[in-house]
Amino acid sequence: MKDEIKSYREMCDLENVQTIQRGMNYRISPYYSVILMSQRRNAPYNDRILENGISIEYEGHDVPKSGDIKDPKLVDQPRMTKTGRLTQNGLFASAIDEYKSGTRDAEIVRAYEKLIDGVWSEKGFFRLIDYRYENDSSGRRVFIFTLEETSFDLVGNQLKENKLRPRSRIIPSQIKKQVWIRDKGKCVICGSSDELHFDHDLPYSKGGSSITADNVRILCARHNLEKSNKIQ
Repeated sequence: MKDEIKSYREMCDLENVQTIQRGMNYRISPYYSVILMSQRRNAPYNDRILENGISIEYEGHDVPKSGDIKDPKLVDQPRMTKTGRLTQNGLFASAIDEYKSGTRDAEIVRAYEKLIDGVWSEKGFFRLIDYRYENDSSGRRVFIFTLEETSFDLVGNQLKENKLRPRSRIIPSQIKKQVWIRDKGKCVICGSSDELHFDHDLPYSKGGSSITADNVRILCARHNLEKSNKIQ
């Protein structure tokens, strides 16, 4: 669920895997792919939320370090491996090529963001709609993928779209970090530290802001549901 707070172990359990060892995971589920992103100062890639508040730009991943490659940051991000197989970059880019040619629907991607060590936030489900292959500041070629928020969510084990659910802006990572520290990683109502969510105090659909910590707080699942029922 969007804006749920997870440990790494909880995130892996949610995806029914022992470990998620890479940031890009094409079809880790039969229904969708998964990306792990970070906007922290020391993050290895340049991921960002676009100004419209509902889209993400996600940088592709480097060639693995090897005996021949001492510094992957000096090498173009690959679409293919040396043996001719598609890399994760290639799998994501090929899905977009097929979508833009009209031969398939847009790939659905579930995004998780690392906030601080041991704390992850689910950003929800996105449509993988575009990419660029361009020079970065060092002159090497990198993939930049564009993902747009959807109204898809998991219902049981099925991925379903709720077209009646209004879009809500993505809460910036720096705001989530501020709120996590301020609320001490607990529900502000009952003090629970389980099944937590980042919650808009005043919903975005009713004019609430996502870009200030004053309108974001941590709630447990029970109090988040109670609040939703009252709003409805």
